[in-house]
Amino acid sequence: MSTSTSTSAAQAAEQQGRPRTQRRRVILASTIGTTIEFYDFYAYATAAVAVFPFLFFPKSDDPTMGLLKSFATFGLAFIARPLGSVIFGHFGDRVGRKATLVGSLLTMGIATFIIGCLPTYEQIGLAAPAALALMRFCQGLGLGGEWSGAALLATETAEHGKRARAAMWPQLGAPFGFILANGLFLILVLAFGHSNSDPTAAFLGWAWRIPFLFSIVMVAIGLWVRFKLDETPVFKDAMDKGQKLDTPVLEVFRVAPKPLIAGTFIMVGCYTLFYLVTTWILSFGIGSKEHGMLGMPYNDFLVLQLISIFGFVFGIPISGYFADTVGRRKTLTWVTVAIIIYSFTFAFFLSPGRATETSVLIFLTIGMFLMGLVFGPMSAVLPELFPTNVRYTGSGISYNVSSILGAAIAPFIATALAAKFGVTAVGIYLLVVSVISLIAILTMRESRHHDLTAI
Repeated sequence: MSTSTSTSAAQAAEQQGRPRTQRRRVILASTIGTTIEFYDFYAYATAAVAVFPFLFFPKSDDPTMGLLKSFATFGLAFIARPLGSVIFGHFGDRVGRKATLVGSLLTMGIATFIIGCLPTYEQIGLAAPAALALMRFCQGLGLGGEWSGAALLATETAEHGKRARAAMWPQLGAPFGFILANGLFLILVLAFGHSNSDPTAAFLGWAWRIPFLFSIVMVAIGLWVRFKLDETPVFKDAMDKGQKLDTPVLEVFRVAPKPLIAGTFIMVGCYTLFYLVTTWILSFGIGSKEHGMLGMPYNDFLVLQLISIFGFVFGIPISGYFADTVGRRKTLTWVTVAIIIYSFTFAFFLSPGRATETSVLIFLTIGMFLMGLVFGPMSAVLPELFPTNVRYTGSGISYNVSSILGAAIAPFIATALAAKFGVTAVGIYLLVVSVISLIAILTMRESRHHDLTAI
């Protein structure tokens, strides 16, 4: 009897331990996966400013034109992301979260590795920017399927009442990926120098390829972690109830058109803020003073960005906590109001002739902290808008369509506005987009107490 009792107790302990073990694996898998995906994405964003205008596009007397062409290919990925969310969402809602996440990681990683192998415009002419654009499009497909899958992996395995805090882990992949990508570029710039006028020097000659080639190692690590995962219990429950759909993308437009629209506009201000304080600000910071920009050394500006990104890291868990305790709607409302106030500070911190490294660092750190606060709850908010059998597709479409409206065009519009009207106009642009998001947030339902199996 005692042996039988001991065996039963051991089995019970093992059963209790499995959810905790699985949650730890989910935390690791979702964080590593999104870190790799965002690393690949940011490596391109950094190179779009510091490398591609000089190596992949025909030379122009106006450096702003080369930058705008590079930003155009940068924006291609955001056009591809909704398509990626449909493709991967289809399989994610039919086959499962785990297998689909493996596919999205491979798509992004292989495309990034190929970018590191591409010949330049001087070597093969117009085929070079065409190949670069194609690989950028493939990056967008991969990331379009990655985020929503990682968010669902976290939310659908979370403990009751702690969903936003569990969902913060894939969100942390964004700043972690940024730190890795920009940190590696900084090391390369310090080691080899950076000269826009000499494409044969070490950095523009070959060293810029290292971050892209290195991504294949990170992908291998991410695959190893993801193969160890189980399917989420919420998805298993939906399949057991016979809720599998033949065409999730058609069903989500039929049953959840309002959540699709709401989710898109809830995210649009968040995206605009982030790509203003990462991609656009880099081009404005290192651009020449003769063209109305700040003229800071590239490596100095990278240091400022790497310091400020820790504001992003700190903001995510803070907002995750408040989203679980006071609610998603209230948390996002107050943060968006703060972003609107922040939009009035562009001229104060960034005016050419008055801006200093200190003022730029303060501007970046505030922006990054606000980004962490608004971005942190999103991986809980968007999935909570949709039923299980269309959740991967619905959350992915909302997230990635907002990337077109917010992120894809933000660096392009901000560059044009700053060149013609100055940095105050860029702040007004952020103000307008943030007001749109605020309206969407004020009309959303509070979802922190919703059962994911019941909506």
